[in-house]
Amino acid sequence: MKVHEYQAKELFKEYNIPVPQGKVANTPQEAAHAAQDIGTSPIVIKAQIHAGGRGKGGGIKMIHDMHEVGAAASQLLGRRLVTPQTGAEGKPVGALLVEEGLHVQKEAYVGIVIDRSRACPVVLASAEGGVEIERVAAETPEKVFTETVEPGVGLRPFQANRIVFSLGLDPSLARKASKIILNLYRLFIEKDCSLAEINPLVVSKGGLVALDAKLNFDDNALYRHPDISSFRDTSQEDPLEVEASQHRLNYIKLKGNVGCMVNGAGLAMATMDLIKLVGAEPANFLDVGGGATVEMVKYGLQTLISDPDVKVIFINIFGGILRCDTLARGVTEAAKELEINLPMVIRLEGTNVELGRRILADSGLRFTVAEGMGEAAQKVAELLSKRKEGQ
Repeated sequence: MKVHEYQAKELFKEYNIPVPQGKVANTPQEAAHAAQDIGTSPIVIKAQIHAGGRGKGGGIKMIHDMHEVGAAASQLLGRRLVTPQTGAEGKPVGALLVEEGLHVQKEAYVGIVIDRSRACPVVLASAEGGVEIERVAAETPEKVFTETVEPGVGLRPFQANRIVFSLGLDPSLARKASKIILNLYRLFIEKDCSLAEINPLVVSKGGLVALDAKLNFDDNALYRHPDISSFRDTSQEDPLEVEASQHRLNYIKLKGNVGCMVNGAGLAMATMDLIKLVGAEPANFLDVGGGATVEMVKYGLQTLISDPDVKVIFINIFGGILRCDTLARGVTEAAKELEINLPMVIRLEGTNVELGRRILADSGLRFTVAEGMGEAAQKVAELLSKRKEGQ
């Protein structure tokens, strides 16, 4: 789960990581009052969306005249901000972070992620802060320092000191920088983060300050953090993904034209690989899980056809706890109720597979049934090709 910058900075403050003085505002009036309360000049207004590149998209404004804060805020609130990371549709701006402007003398980068190949956290650091760290890593990897952390031991002070040395900071700031890095690591572990990032960590008159903050959290651990779960902003998520989650379905939007219904993450990955192997592209994948009911299957199919990009539906189910006959009943009932006009390829295997196939055959509906995954993917590609020819 992603959170906004102002929410991440609230957590930073809990962990004694210094941040600029700031307040969140949801209206131009609140922004003006926040600026007056902060009382410094310049004032920075930052659009709160779940995407980077806000500065390039015009989502960050530096205001030198306090009387212009309300007008600047009104230009951002309520619009959809398009940045290099949002796609052409952009993200809605419902809140602003109003902050004191700092005189920046130097910028650096510090981040923590999980290295899945080594199954441990790794701290990334670079003296090239304030820019796209992905580009720095790709073009000049020698400028990115990495420190691998043994999970059972944690980040040790000598490791934090090595990271500080890599940032090229003035020695007088070393102890404070080391403390910030150790606190960031403690936050990362205690809050079950998947990403914790300060970019940039700046040197200003007040010393070291986290000018920007980014935290992502492991969805599977949110049950341990109801305070963080309350930060969720569904306006920043795909509406179909939000609605599917309310029905205990895992739905992920992609950019192709084949709608995929599966049960299980592994089968989802294999299905998408097959689709791409035959030259097609998945528009999404919807995982109904192992214990899906007829109603969940029906709702899942409704979700798939709600995606205007879907031209062919591919249902690939390995029946275990979810029996094939349950899946078949859900599909046939949904197809009748929703009057689905899209071609549908169904591959069933596992518990009650013969009964499931018989339900499909006796339904009077037109399904393309395949017995193997490869055969099913090939039929998906053929149907997709026919639809393109018919356009």
